[in-house]
Amino acid sequence: MALPVIGIPCCRWWLNDKQFFHLVTEKYIEAARGAGGLPLLIPALGDACAPDEILAHVDGLLLTGSPSNIEPHHYGAAAIAGDFNDPHRDATTLPLVRAAIALGVPVLGICRGFQEMNVAFGGTLHQQLHDQPGMLDHRELKGSMDVMYDVAHDVTLVENGLLHRLSGQRAARVNSLHKQGIATLGAGLVAEAWAPDGLIEGFRVENARAFALAVQWHPEWRYRDNPFSLALFTAFGAACEAHRLARP
Repeated sequence: MALPVIGIPCCRWWLNDKQFFHLVTEKYIEAARGAGGLPLLIPALGDACAPDEILAHVDGLLLTGSPSNIEPHHYGAAAIAGDFNDPHRDATTLPLVRAAIALGVPVLGICRGFQEMNVAFGGTLHQQLHDQPGMLDHRELKGSMDVMYDVAHDVTLVENGLLHRLSGQRAARVNSLHKQGIATLGAGLVAEAWAPDGLIEGFRVENARAFALAVQWHPEWRYRDNPFSLALFTAFGAACEAHRLARP
């Protein structure tokens, strides 16, 4: 039986002081499989990226989290000292997001992927949330993976929004592993979830032809043990399968 192909863009990092690697954390691959898809890793091709060619071969796009941040010039901000950027990923994902939405390819953005979708639609980011007055410190706690990915705060879900309909609830407990976040929401994006400090932590693309949703937290972490996360990936997988079946 054919499976919907879920494309996962890679990060491009210089490792071992020797060469570049294109890589994706395994938990995203497992979540794509759990959604019923066949994961396909997309290299961070940079300016050589051909979005329409890539999207002709996938039924969905999963944008992952990463330790790297989007280069701030993409949203009109100045560089900050010590920032870890991945320009080849930016040059791959930002046009890929816009093309996927235009072509009706389902998209799910997580953490950095959430921020990529916002920037792709003209939104801006806070580069250091913990320095913003009134904002929580959204960075992860130091320790084991269980400590880092433990629940950190509630999010309030928009009544009758997509996340509300998927979860059947108006609030959810989520983890928090990010230092950047939305300052202004991109054009055509609609907020779906807020943190207690008012930070937007979920949105959908309002007029998208298919599933197009992003969250700031990490639902892929042990998603099978979390009914909300499982519902999110199930809905994404169903949209990818619908796209596969609708192919000529």
